[in-house]
Amino acid sequence: MNGLTIFDIDETLFKTKALINVICDGWLVRRLDNQEFNEYELGPGESYDFCEFRSAEIFNKTSEPINRMIAKMNAIIKNANRAGSKVIIITARADFDDKDLFLDTFREQGIDIDSVYVERAGNVGGLSSAENKRVVIKRYLDTGDYKRTRIYDDAISNIDMFNDLATEYPEIMFEAHLVKEDGSTTMVK
Repeated sequence: MNGLTIFDIDETLFKTKALINVICDGWLVRRLDNQEFNEYELGPGESYDFCEFRSAEIFNKTSEPINRMIAKMNAIIKNANRAGSKVIIITARADFDDKDLFLDTFREQGIDIDSVYVERAGNVGGLSSAENKRVVIKRYLDTGDYKRTRIYDDAISNIDMFNDLATEYPEIMFEAHLVKEDGSTTMVK
């Protein structure tokens, strides 16, 4: 049975330090970490500045692996390659300024990133992080190639969005794992 396994990056595979700036009338009004960004709604006249989130150097130098999740991902990649299933990463981030350095961060942790596609939901634009990820996930599910899918993510908004998709795809088995700070997970239905 072909499956699709989805991993998030920030606070799921790595503890990251990059911040997102909130700008209003040309002034910095707030700096958000990844978890705050997942829930933040822009106020009137506000916009995001993602310069740190696009920096592969900041990602490479400051990201701390969540070893428990790295091990889980490596095991799933190994099994997926044998079973004809697929593993992808979906991040709320857009394109990085240095793709090779970004990917090297995964290689340094022993992740076979060359067999995993990184979907940058931040390139979808205009929607919330969860809604951008929804657009990307639906592209995969609409192929009809998968009988089961699972997600590993630290944001409950992304877990809720994923579980909501189950009603649109009743023929697919859904499994959502909320990732805790220590890398342990809880199934959420």
